[in-house]
Amino acid sequence: MKDHHFNYIRDLTRYERQKTWKVNIGGVYVGGDNPVRIQSMTDTLSGDTEATVEQVIALAKAGADYVRITVKGMNDAKNLKNISEMLRKRGFEIPLIADIHFNPKLAEISAKYVDKVRINPGNFYDKRADFKSRIYSDEEYKEELLRIEEQFIPFLKILKKNKTALRIGANHGSLSDRVMSRFGDTPSGMAESVMEFLRICKKTEFYDVVVSIKSSNTRMMVYAVRLLNYKMRLEDLLCPIHLGVTEAGEGEDGRIRSAVGISALLADGIGDTIRVSLTENPVNEIPVAAKLISHFRSYLNHQPISAPLFAQTNPFEYERRSTRPVLNMGGEELPVVVADLGERTIQEILPIRGKLSPDYFLSGNKILDVHGESYPVISLEEYLFESTRWGRMKFIRTNKMEFDRFMENNPEIIMKLKQTRKTVLILESFNKNPLAELRGFFMALETHIWKVPVILYRKYNETNREDLLIKVSCDLGGLLIDGYGDGICISNESDTITFTELKDMSFKLLQASRMRMSQTEFISCPGCGRTLFDLHETTLRIKEHFQHLDHLKIAIMGCVVNGPGEMGDADYGFVGAGKDKVTLYKGLKPVKRHILFKDAVEELEQLIRENGDWTDPEN
Repeated sequence: MKDHHFNYIRDLTRYERQKTWKVNIGGVYVGGDNPVRIQSMTDTLSGDTEATVEQVIALAKAGADYVRITVKGMNDAKNLKNISEMLRKRGFEIPLIADIHFNPKLAEISAKYVDKVRINPGNFYDKRADFKSRIYSDEEYKEELLRIEEQFIPFLKILKKNKTALRIGANHGSLSDRVMSRFGDTPSGMAESVMEFLRICKKTEFYDVVVSIKSSNTRMMVYAVRLLNYKMRLEDLLCPIHLGVTEAGEGEDGRIRSAVGISALLADGIGDTIRVSLTENPVNEIPVAAKLISHFRSYLNHQPISAPLFAQTNPFEYERRSTRPVLNMGGEELPVVVADLGERTIQEILPIRGKLSPDYFLSGNKILDVHGESYPVISLEEYLFESTRWGRMKFIRTNKMEFDRFMENNPEIIMKLKQTRKTVLILESFNKNPLAELRGFFMALETHIWKVPVILYRKYNETNREDLLIKVSCDLGGLLIDGYGDGICISNESDTITFTELKDMSFKLLQASRMRMSQTEFISCPGCGRTLFDLHETTLRIKEHFQHLDHLKIAIMGCVVNGPGEMGDADYGFVGAGKDKVTLYKGLKPVKRHILFKDAVEELEQLIRENGDWTDPEN
């Protein structure tokens, strides 16, 4: 698997599922030649057998392949037996996964009754991180790893005996202080957190293992999973990989953030099982996951794509493509949103463009700005051969196949594009795998050191907004994650999706890929059996109350398992601290502990005011 190009996958321009080991999870295999599996997690109290069974059945009927159940304490662990038996009596054989944090004893009990146990390497044998800096000597670090090995090997024997699979699932929000001290809060830290446990599995020849790394930060999640995948293969470990963006949120924001993070990896053939985490009824997660998987099936057998494979962006660390600035595009400028006017005029649109105003408008063969300035959209032939265009600001619309043919016959365009100062490319793709073809074009630009800014253009004909959102995220999200693109333009032929919805989708896509923040960022977990309040209702209430604070990131967490860590880049946090109790955070610091749930929203506003971050909403 060692590639002289040092690519993190075998071929950056071809869609193919990477090879992984086949792991048996309750008779439903994952990895190998099996399809990408879908899973979700119950949000019922795990001690409530009837409610949990009903929700597992609902998820199974919706199309889930696996269901995960929270195990908070010994009673929950023992009750997995009752849940499993009741499901079998009712004719449902869907594999169950126990979700364990902090207490290895619970994992040992659960292993008898479920098909897979998920452990978090950040808190399974290590104590809960307190985010305090401590330096470990090499000898101390080695001793800690030996201590973990001594405790972990007996647990692996229990799993073997019960034919129970294991998921080693690291979360960005719960790396141990030991790992943080050596690697920091980085993709390297998350990948190494998993690898430490995997090496012990390999040593004991336990291979029924699935791995995962999750984060609410899509960019961090993608880079960490790529790095883990690369490191595993260097050590001949081909474990199936589970994908998910944790704390993605609810509604359209939650769907687009999940789709961007998961699809950036699925596009490269990485990922054997996925979960779309939404702060909603978990049943709602299943159709979104199914649409994601279905879209990548459409990439199969795409037309071959040529590209210079030695000019690749750093796959493990964010590095925006270097361009020269043209107007407010490229250079250090934020990516722009270009809205397609279609048959409308700019005079019709300006009054209804809403709070998020596009930077430019596409109207036939012209690009317009909000002041009415007009710039021509021309072809490659016009650009090269019509001297009247020289020295004027212009946009060239093309696609990779057309550009490759034109460049072969007119190699002088290379030098002209390198010299140009007033040109922006509008780049589209007609390949079944648009992400790889557009990536291939950027690789060619890098090879020739062309610094011209690029607008990513994609045209659809969708009548369902969610379908369009998922396809856009899959086709363009991975490029934005890698720092490709100085703007986007999404066009849709069907008028069932409005101009405003389409334009807002562009802003949401840029925000989900961490390229441009334009609205309040709400980071909210999907909820589980640990959550002691209605997380969905609470999230909606908080979003409504604070949505005008578009300079802030606000986290809404059901409990403290991942809460403080997953809020790592949030400005404020609202975290469940017990029945009807909430703790409010400023960054990682708890500042108002165990306040009454009914007062928590008002208390959060007061906290934001006290720190000078509050502005009154516009009427």
